[in-house]
Amino acid sequence: MNRIEILRFALRGLLANKLRSALTTLGILIGVAAVIMLVAVGEGSSRSIQQNIQRLGANTLTISPSFSGGGGGGGGGGGGGGVRGPADGGNTGPRTQARQLSLADAKALTDRTLAPSVKSVSPVVNAPSATAAYGAASHAIGQFVGTYPSYFEAVNKPVAQGTYFFNDDVLAARKVVVLGRTVAEELFGDADPIGGRISVSGVPFTVVGVLKASGSTGMQDADDVAIAPLPAVQQSLSGFGPLGQIVVQATGAGTTTTAQAEVTAILNQRHGITNDNPDYRILNQATLQETVSEATGTFTVLLGAVAAISLLVGGIGITNIMLVTVTERTREIGIRKAIGAPRSAILGQFLMEATLLSLVGGLSGVLVAFVGTRFSVAGIEPVLVPSSVVLALGVSLGIGLFFGSYPANRAAKLRPIQALRHE
Repeated sequence: MNRIEILRFALRGLLANKLRSALTTLGILIGVAAVIMLVAVGEGSSRSIQQNIQRLGANTLTISPSFSGGGGGGGGGGGGGGVRGPADGGNTGPRTQARQLSLADAKALTDRTLAPSVKSVSPVVNAPSATAAYGAASHAIGQFVGTYPSYFEAVNKPVAQGTYFFNDDVLAARKVVVLGRTVAEELFGDADPIGGRISVSGVPFTVVGVLKASGSTGMQDADDVAIAPLPAVQQSLSGFGPLGQIVVQATGAGTTTTAQAEVTAILNQRHGITNDNPDYRILNQATLQETVSEATGTFTVLLGAVAAISLLVGGIGITNIMLVTVTERTREIGIRKAIGAPRSAILGQFLMEATLLSLVGGLSGVLVAFVGTRFSVAGIEPVLVPSSVVLALGVSLGIGLFFGSYPANRAAKLRPIQALRHE
């Protein structure tokens, strides 16, 4: 009996019980689709997080207070922007009590002697509850930032229309603003926002630029932002309190760790830190990216492993159905062996039936997963991983052969006389 005849007998056996075959195939379909889909969601989540980190720049350090409550002052509002040059607006001597971040701290970090690996320093304040209005339109801005021009390069926020503000705007505390894409569209619609005067919590600002779209991740809109000169924001919206952050850009990706050590030494000296419990935190984007990559990789593998359990269940279903099939067709097997069918033909037929069930279920699962990855899941865009498709399909075929081998061997070992006596 050649392979074509074995395939024909296998197809006839499967089609004789269409519903049973369809339900068995469904188990494999669900398992394969689940593996591919969950791996795709894990990969999409990983890439989304990586993109968010990369937006801040791979050579960027973000310094923020690690405590709440009162502390040292934030100082006055002038100072140049550019690559280096925040002004000194606070106390300069070290203090033994906990302090918040100040403009004086930012200026100290620009010392080329103490911090040669630092390229730029950008002090940052955030205006609370900033609502912008233009004509009849209004919009509650998600994040209104006051900072220096170096901030745009440090956090990788290029301007798509107009321009960003300059050092002169910072020195003169001019009320100019660069809008994120979302804010510009909400306030101006299709009109050109450059040169438009908006009111931010009752304070007039002139739009000088619109940022390049960054995109959204889940529930967070990275384009719902507005950036203005630090002194203008302090005078009009936030007050002259402590800084919310200091963004430090290293001279290169390879010097980020060195820059972090230099920044730590300067701030420890200024804040009087003598132990391992400083009153500030430094977020290293490069280190964070590596950590997140490892964590999301483990998460993706875990998702795939959990989904693989459903494939195992589908394989057990194949064993169960094939055992039932062998029992039902015992007399048929006896007749075929009595008229000369070799053991290999019986074994091949039932292995072929199990393999066909797995193959059809696997291919259907790949198709379902491909369609499923076209839709976002909880705000995450799944990313189809080719290796997961090959692996899931290969495993489904292996399951068909493995779980179908026992029923097939059982059928092939039946003695003709016993099979013919079976009722």
